[in-house]
Amino acid sequence: MASVELVLTERCLVHHTVPLYPSLPVCVDVPSDTEAVLGKPMMLTCISCMRREEVRAKTRVDWYFLPNEDSPRISIYKYEEDTPKESEGPFKGRLTWNGSQDLQDVSIQITNVTFNDSGIYECRVIRKFEFDVFTPSVSISKNFTLSVKEKASEDTTAVYSEITMYMLLVFLTLWLLVEMVYCYRKISKSEEQAQDTA
Repeated sequence: MASVELVLTERCLVHHTVPLYPSLPVCVDVPSDTEAVLGKPMMLTCISCMRREEVRAKTRVDWYFLPNEDSPRISIYKYEEDTPKESEGPFKGRLTWNGSQDLQDVSIQITNVTFNDSGIYECRVIRKFEFDVFTPSVSISKNFTLSVKEKASEDTTAVYSEITMYMLLVFLTLWLLVEMVYCYRKISKSEEQAQDTA
């Protein structure tokens, strides 16, 4: 266990020892955004957390696109043996790998989004675990529907949090005013009682 010491000098000497514990990275599985803005870049988020990070695995990632539910899926991107590879098609030259080194985040980014990019995206992660005796594999697929809009829609969470903040400020100001009046009256009464007894 490591520690950090803080020493302050100027007429006093203070010694604090704060223990530091090693921390491990945490993988959090978050869904991808489903709304893109025309002409802007868009991150297609796909996170596939490994339950046991110390286990070695060969990971392969396949990204697919379906313009609609009835159409066949089109391979748009592959990542295998530490090599990202764009597939031929409408996304050629517009996709970049944005995944993490440990291959838990296997996201890609579309540059210059067009209306034709609206549709269903599938991220498929195949892991082959390397054990001495056997090599089990796990396949995980994540789908989400992306819609492209001309302008970004307003984030309702930001609006609600701003309204809540202003309501809280008004409430706290009124509460502080009530407390000040209460304290002023209490002090006035105690002064009157002190004058009456004197």
